[in-house]
Amino acid sequence: MKMNDIEQKHNLRRVLTLKDTIALSFGAMVGWSWVILSGLWIAKGGSMGATLGFVLAGIPIILIGLLYAELASAMPVVGGEHEYSLRALGRSGSFICTWAIVFVYVSVCAFEAVALPTVIEYWFSDYQAGFLWTIAGWDVYGSWVAVGAVGAALVTFINYIGVKSSAVVQTTVTLLILAAGLMLISGALFKGSILNLEPLFTRGMTGVFAVAVMAPFMFVGFDVIPQAAQEIQLPARSIGRVLVGSIAMALAWYCLVILAVAALLPANGMQGNLVTADAASAAWGNVGGNLLVLGGVGGIITSWNAFLVGGSRAVYAAPCLAR
Repeated sequence: MKMNDIEQKHNLRRVLTLKDTIALSFGAMVGWSWVILSGLWIAKGGSMGATLGFVLAGIPIILIGLLYAELASAMPVVGGEHEYSLRALGRSGSFICTWAIVFVYVSVCAFEAVALPTVIEYWFSDYQAGFLWTIAGWDVYGSWVAVGAVGAALVTFINYIGVKSSAVVQTTVTLLILAAGLMLISGALFKGSILNLEPLFTRGMTGVFAVAVMAPFMFVGFDVIPQAAQEIQLPARSIGRVLVGSIAMALAWYCLVILAVAALLPANGMQGNLVTADAASAAWGNVGGNLLVLGGVGGIITSWNAFLVGGSRAVYAAPCLAR
């Protein structure tokens, strides 16, 4: 099947602009983890050790991104990896590849549905109601399930309207995340202390590699661009550039967050579950902490939305592209 035949068969509209595409990829990579895991990264590697760990992990991710960029530019069709694996490995290999990707996207969406109710608890600590059961030591409440179900319904409805409405939400919420990050970083510049960066390294290179092992999971999501490539209103070669650029943006984001948190909080002050929010509170008071958590909620929404876009395109492409 020729490329033009595939595009004509799908008959998808190219409505995603440059900013939509950047928001889709960057928002997918920057979820909720930067709010709750920054303290763990610093504890394992030290302020500079954690930063170096992300850089070491980011380099191979960028190289992988270059490969995706080449493929997405050469084959800008819906489904991304499904089409790549279909041409390289045939039906059987593509079947395994596509369903593996779909399961990953579904698991991320399920995680976001669980994460959202736990974030609400930051503002409403006593909203648990209707005890249901206990799983792995966690008590599950009906109110939590209700929040997750409502969130799932809203994100699904936004995508049901169309990819453009999904892109508008993605871009708007990504701007909220950037505003929260800018607030945190500016707080570190004006109210942070270089002395708080100590220790720069914890356990030397062992700590660096401990962070580097975790970091690749923070970049999952840039592959949403190839999934929706046929709906991107850009020249084919520009799609690859945006993909690699979004990875570089995410890498810079995580490094800056780590350094900002380390500058605002001493090592013995990173004991809470939301260390990044605690750092924002240290700089700007409760308003800063609330805005940071709101940015974290935005991260949940953008990841959720992006992976729903990617997963639905993978499922849509599979029967249409089979030979």
